Amino acid sequence: MEKIVIAVGGNALQRPGDKGTAEEQMKRAQETAESISWIFEDYEVALTHGNGPQVGAILLQNEQAKDIVPQMPLDVCGAESQGMIGYMLEQGFNNAIKSRKINRDIITMLTRVEVDENDPAFRNPSKPIGPFYTRFQAQEIIREKGWRMVEDSGRGWRRVVPSPEPLKIIEKDAILELMEAGFIVIAVGGGGIPVIRKNGNIIGVEGVIDKDLGAATLGKDINAKELIILTAVDRVFLNYGKENQKAIDRINVKKLTEYYNQGHFKPGSMGPKILAALKFISYGGRRVLITSPEAMKDAFEEKSGTWIYP
Repeated sequence: MEKIVIAVGGNALQRPGDKGTAEEQMKRAQETAESISWIFEDYEVALTHGNGPQVGAILLQNEQAKDIVPQMPLDVCGAESQGMIGYMLEQGFNNAIKSRKINRDIITMLTRVEVDENDPAFRNPSKPIGPFYTRFQAQEIIREKGWRMVEDSGRGWRRVVPSPEPLKIIEKDAILELMEAGFIVIAVGGGGIPVIRKNGNIIGVEGVIDKDLGAATLGKDINAKELIILTAVDRVFLNYGKENQKAIDRINVKKLTEYYNQGHFKPGSMGPKILAALKFISYGGRRVLITSPEAMKDAFEEKSGTWIYP
């Protein structure tokens, strides 16, 4: 069977209006699993996922309990979110594949991703994370911890951290062995835990890797032929949200690159997904699909979704 990577978006576990309880997130995981688990019959699958809301909650819990228990650094919080989300997805997908009588097991791989310690992102942190603070609180945090803080869209002040380029998956050989043994592998959660190599050692660093770029890097490292990026919309659109918005059904890299460079895809929304698709194709991937979990089956029947080709 061919190998594919499916990047599950943040709405797989938490959607607008949800409170983020464990029960809600378990229910969302089950819904996502029921939408896409049919594909496990025909492919060797690695699943990746986002972790924005979950790691944000972990950081807030750390902040609120700082006078009772020691705060954990960001790489440790990322690892914690991988375990939590992996467990929820395992539960949902185990139930879904059992109901389909698919005889495969699913396993979560705690995943580190190597980055370059000289990546420019470390000199220019830009990724907002964690809770919002008042200006006064932000000033106190800057004095106490030396964090970089920015005002975020009028909603308050937040910490910003580096978002370095992923280079390679540390656990890629283990992921490959598990997939070839028939396991469905959940890996590179939240883009992966960023690490650097120094004096022969692997060291965790404070930062956040874009989850879709992490999925594209995993696809490269395991020689996957297809990347499926699941999000909240069924297709990619030009002029999204405007009266003249236009759906893209099929497109090649050259034309998509033109649209990307023209600024059609926002950095905090579809932009990273388009960039990840372009990188995956440049790595030798055959095609990329961007769609929603609910529309994925229709997309494979060419009734929905955006397919990207070399």
